[in-house]
Amino acid sequence: MVGINAFIDEGLGNSSYVVDLGDRRGLVVDPARESKPYREFAETSGLTLAYAVETHLHADFVSGSRELAAVGATVIAPGAAELEFPHRPLHDGEAVDLGGLRLEALGTPGHTPEHLGYLLDDGTRPVALFSGGALLPGAVARTDLISPDRTEPLARSLYRALHERILVLPDDLPVYPTHGAGSFCSTASDGERTTTIGRERAANPLLAAPDEDAFVALLLGGLGTYPTYFGGLREVNRRGPRVYGTYPALAVLTVDEVERRVRDGAELIDVRPMEAFAAGHVPGSLSIALRPSFESWLGWLGPADRPLIFVLDPDQDRAELVRQSLGIGYEQLVGELVGGVDAWRETGRSLARTELVRTLDPERDPVVDVRQRVEYAAGHLPGARSTELGTLVGPAISELSGQATFMCGHGERAMTAASLAERSGREAAVFVGGPDQWARRSGRPLAHG
Repeated sequence: MVGINAFIDEGLGNSSYVVDLGDRRGLVVDPARESKPYREFAETSGLTLAYAVETHLHADFVSGSRELAAVGATVIAPGAAELEFPHRPLHDGEAVDLGGLRLEALGTPGHTPEHLGYLLDDGTRPVALFSGGALLPGAVARTDLISPDRTEPLARSLYRALHERILVLPDDLPVYPTHGAGSFCSTASDGERTTTIGRERAANPLLAAPDEDAFVALLLGGLGTYPTYFGGLREVNRRGPRVYGTYPALAVLTVDEVERRVRDGAELIDVRPMEAFAAGHVPGSLSIALRPSFESWLGWLGPADRPLIFVLDPDQDRAELVRQSLGIGYEQLVGELVGGVDAWRETGRSLARTELVRTLDPERDPVVDVRQRVEYAAGHLPGARSTELGTLVGPAISELSGQATFMCGHGERAMTAASLAERSGREAAVFVGGPDQWARRSGRPLAHG
């Protein structure tokens, strides 16, 4: 029995895997940037991490293969990725002898042009498929991350790869995907992290498409928006990201230092819970509450090319903030405001506040719903305007007129939207809760579509 252990990033919706090769060596599939969890697991399990395997050039996270290479792992990656650091390139049909186990590369272009799946067998039968983004529980990964003109050709390549390379495998074969529930790389998900070939053959709606044209139409019709930082990480991962070993701690900055740095172009990001931000925050700061999805919204709305300064509460996890930021390639972490908003207030500087509301009359109060369009379609306040949070940057914020009440599923995204509106000179309020809470409190039905 091959031991396969999953490491899940709930915020990005991704999974990486440590495979126990049975001879005190381990193999890591699609590692995240921070290598500490894999190293600690290997130490407690008596393993040496011998290999780091990449299925494709990732757009949503910085690969950890170079971090593992720095402690002795051999990097295995698609030859077509053309990595600029030492690695063993593989192409479709090539295999690596792992000593009792064999890892075969399956050419599965679609999610990306260079994409490989990896079939692990024990010499008598296949025991696992690491599918990357080629096949997910109830879905496949999107094909529109390279360029608009390649979206449909990649979708057609994926259809052929699925039918020629993956669906010919045994129905009982376990499938371990990289992307899953919560991933912006996924077209959809049934919530499961792993699956089998037979389960997907029977239940995956994309695999039920009668032909290639129908598959392409169904796949492309389900594509939504994705974070803007996706545009830069493939190249970062191809060149090879900086190796840290141990992540640095956040430096502390005085009020005067923060004010000077912001004046010189730094971005001030308040990661406290929405209620704390509403009660008092540094004027002009961007609210992105520290939670599992922090990294996605930082990558969507925070500038990657400017220094970042953070405002935290005393009990918040600084190491988690650094992990999420570096995990998506945000390297310019200048530090945090020492003493937080209390220190700011104690110097005589003013704080801004944001109104929180728990009742709404959408016929009287302008409501802006900042959830994804698919969430909005599933149920929203009658008359609410749909404006995805990720679009509220640059000139788009000027399209909002007058005071608006922002809402999302809980309140965190709405507070981010309110902070964007406020820094552009507009008044904003935030509804605490989401459409379901509004419906229960008001006794009125939601609109759909």
